Amino acid sequence: MHYTLNCNGQLLSLETPRVMAILNVTPDSFYSASRRQSEGDVRKRVSQMLAEGADIIDVGACSTRPGATMATQQEETERLRWALAAVRSEAPDATVSIDTFRADVARMAVEEYGANIINDAGSPTNTDLCFSAMARMVARLRVPYIYTSHKSNVSDILTDCARAVEELRSLGQHDIIVDPGFGFGKTLDENHVLMDNLDRMRVLQLPVLVGISRKSMITKLLGITTEQALNATTCLNTVALLKGADILRVHDVPEAVQCIRLVNHCKNT
Repeated sequence: MHYTLNCNGQLLSLETPRVMAILNVTPDSFYSASRRQSEGDVRKRVSQMLAEGADIIDVGACSTRPGATMATQQEETERLRWALAAVRSEAPDATVSIDTFRADVARMAVEEYGANIINDAGSPTNTDLCFSAMARMVARLRVPYIYTSHKSNVSDILTDCARAVEELRSLGQHDIIVDPGFGFGKTLDENHVLMDNLDRMRVLQLPVLVGISRKSMITKLLGITTEQALNATTCLNTVALLKGADILRVHDVPEAVQCIRLVNHCKNT
C-alpha cells in the first residue's frame, strides 16, 4: 500500500521509502556527532543532509535518552526558535518535522516556522496525558503526526497504536504515521523480537517509521560504541525496509539513501 502525506499543502509520497535526517540542538543527545549548537552549524548540516538525499529534517531540542536531564518547555522552545530560524533561512522549502512531546511546542513550531510534521516520541513521565493534549493540537494544526509506542511486545504495540489512532481519528486527524518505538520501554531482546515481527505493523494500514540509528539495541548486542555502529545500523535498516518500513529516521543520510535504493532495486528487478 502506498501512502501520501499532506505537509502544509505539499504532498509527500511514500511510494518509495523516505529518509528522515536527525538534527539535534541539544547538548546531551546520546550520539554526540549529531549535536549542533550554533546557527552556522545548523545551516551547514541542513545543507549537507539535503544534498545527501534527506527527505525530512527532524529537529529535536529535548533529549529523551535514558538518564538525560529533561529540558524545560522554555528551554526546548528557545532552542527550537533559533534552530528553526536557521533551518528556514538555509532551506525555506524543506520538509521539517519536530521531535517533541509538548503540544505547545508543536504549536509554536508549526504556526511560527511552518513545521510540516510532528514527531512525538512521548513523554518519559506522563505519556497518556501528553498524548491527549498533543492529539488535540495536531488535529487543530492539520499536520501529519507520528505516534510512538512505548509498549514492550508486538501485540501490545499494535493494541496501543490502534487505540491512539482511534482517538486521533475521532478528533479529525488524517495523516498518521506509527513508530513501534525501538528503544522506548523495551529490553534488548524485546527490541530484536520487534524487528523480527515488524511486518505485523502492516495490519494497521498506516505508514511505519523505524528509528534504530546507532541505538543501544545495536551497541549492547555487539559490544561496540555508538561511533562504531553505522554498519550495523545499515544492516538493520535493510531488514526494516524488507519488512515494510516507509520512513527511516537516521543520523547518517548517504548510507540510508543507498540502502533504500538497493532494496528497491532488488524488489523491482
